[in-house]
Amino acid sequence: MSDTVLIVDDSLTVRMDLVEAFESAGFNVLSCASIGEARATLARGPVDVIVLDVLLPDGDGVDLLREIRNSPSSATTAVLMLSSEADVKDRIRGLQTGADEYVGKPYDAGYVVAKARQFLRNGRGQAQTDRQTILIVDDSVTFREEMRHAFEGAGYTVAMASSGEEGLAAAAVLRPNAIVVDGVLPGMDGATVIRRVRMDAALRRIPCVLLTGSEDLGAELRALDAGADAFVRKGEDTDIILAKLAAALRGAAAAEAGFTPSLASPKRILAIDDSLTYLHELGLMLRGDDYDVVLARSGEEALDLLTVQPVDCILLDIQMPGLGGQETCRRIKSSPSLRDIPLIMLTAMDSRAAMLEGLGSGADDYIQKSSEFEVLKARIRTQIRRQQSESENRRIREDLLRRELEAAKAHAAQELAETRAIMVQELKKKNEELEAFSYSVSHDLRSPLRAIGGYSLILEEDYLDRLDDEGRRVLSEIRLNCSMMGSLIDDLLAFSRLGRQPINTTTLDMAGLVNEVWAQIAPPDEVVFRMAALPEAEGDRALIRQVWTNLLSNAVKYSGGKGGPLVEVSGRLEGTEAIFEVRDNGAGFDMRYAKRLFGVFQRLHGSDEFPGTGVGLAIVKNIIVRHGGRVWAEGQIDHGATFHFSLPQAAPGSSERNDDTDEL
Repeated sequence: MSDTVLIVDDSLTVRMDLVEAFESAGFNVLSCASIGEARATLARGPVDVIVLDVLLPDGDGVDLLREIRNSPSSATTAVLMLSSEADVKDRIRGLQTGADEYVGKPYDAGYVVAKARQFLRNGRGQAQTDRQTILIVDDSVTFREEMRHAFEGAGYTVAMASSGEEGLAAAAVLRPNAIVVDGVLPGMDGATVIRRVRMDAALRRIPCVLLTGSEDLGAELRALDAGADAFVRKGEDTDIILAKLAAALRGAAAAEAGFTPSLASPKRILAIDDSLTYLHELGLMLRGDDYDVVLARSGEEALDLLTVQPVDCILLDIQMPGLGGQETCRRIKSSPSLRDIPLIMLTAMDSRAAMLEGLGSGADDYIQKSSEFEVLKARIRTQIRRQQSESENRRIREDLLRRELEAAKAHAAQELAETRAIMVQELKKKNEELEAFSYSVSHDLRSPLRAIGGYSLILEEDYLDRLDDEGRRVLSEIRLNCSMMGSLIDDLLAFSRLGRQPINTTTLDMAGLVNEVWAQIAPPDEVVFRMAALPEAEGDRALIRQVWTNLLSNAVKYSGGKGGPLVEVSGRLEGTEAIFEVRDNGAGFDMRYAKRLFGVFQRLHGSDEFPGTGVGLAIVKNIIVRHGGRVWAEGQIDHGATFHFSLPQAAPGSSERNDDTDEL
């Protein structure tokens, strides 16, 4: 049964355009020109999707949206607002009232249809329907309808497309359970469609059946080489097609693990510029590539809009009145919910300084306004593709972590001996894989780094006298950053190895361990060190020694700029824990960002102010958590910081250090 879409717009041209687009996509379409007509249509029965204009002859479309959201019969209906970009406030108002999407005029009809499909797919995915969706891609209306009737009769839900390009776009949004594609299509042929599906990380596991009317004996080989799961000749009985489809579905994975946005899914671009002429020119060029383009004339407007509507890429003018481009960029990149959005700086200036300023504020790319629009489009595609790859890698890591946690819970329910045996078959394999991964990371990252370092050394030794002061400064920055990257690789590998290092627990003389570490650090004479009595605790001596090394080294580093630097260590017993503290009187930190302290590569101070890689505290947390303890911190800017960690108390009968205070 087809989904029903209601189009509410007073423009006859818009209604006719959208009716044609939705009907071509297989929807049942209703249309009306006013709020009154829309109310009457909705009173006759629910619809699946509503495309709603904001400005209507008998009222405000947002008011009708509010009625729709307050009605039990239509509260969950997908609503796409459709209006001009005259005022960003209208867009924000519509989204805050409950619109699922807001598309500005002029619009791309294909984008509107794709978003409608996406909302329907997401809603049905949550309902966990048992009906599987089959996407039929064929340019013959007669054959599509014949297949639709056969598949629906077999219990499938059917979606249809008339070309390879349309089929890929539909697959990106619908994520069908299988794709049945004709081998001969206008434009992109069926084999190419299947190859594109196999290249897309979000789609590659969808089974594909290739149909052909050709009697060529090599057709099947070419289909399978393209990546098809099954090959069917159009002249064969419908039952055979259904049987091969069922076999392909049985061989496919039961479900995708997670939801990765496809490269072919509809994308939205936010363009920010105080020139309305340039904004309209940008919108005209980008909408021709099936992008939805949102226009904002100031940084303030853009930030307001980003609070209510996500985008896939941001184009930002560097020079604007009010909140300038650099500050807008910094605010976007400092927001956890926005920082991953690709951002490209636009400027009319042709200068190296402008480029460095733009990239220095956090932009992912930089391009002059005078560049060809094709170049800009290519940069946008590159940035979206990069973000897609990073999101997919992050999803895979999270997926692997979730699977490991689920496996750990399952093992805990088994007999102790069996659990230990399984953990020894599995941990060995994991360690081998992680060792191989660590070697690969070390080798693959260090090779180009050594090349950069080597070439920069050649420049320094053979060409230094030919460089001006700026050239020498840039060369020095290259060598400094090579060294920093080497340290980052070392620290990252050290962090990754920690999780595989076994814990050998013993009773620790913490005072003796602290004195040993302090002597090794050998801080400047002006640093005063005080240590109160410390209780003993249970832990791995080598790992806890690393904890003290990292915390004491940090305390010395961050108190170095103070007159009379002071580092203090203390400890106490509390409940079943031994709690230890390292306090300094140095730079401190803003407590609003305390949760970031223990993340990998998370730094609250610039590397030019305090050198380091941002891994030391992550290592501390990893070690303490593996011991069953806790770690936290308190601080105040320019008034020092205190780092706390806890460990299990030493076994009863263990002696403690005396209560005298040591001062060095």
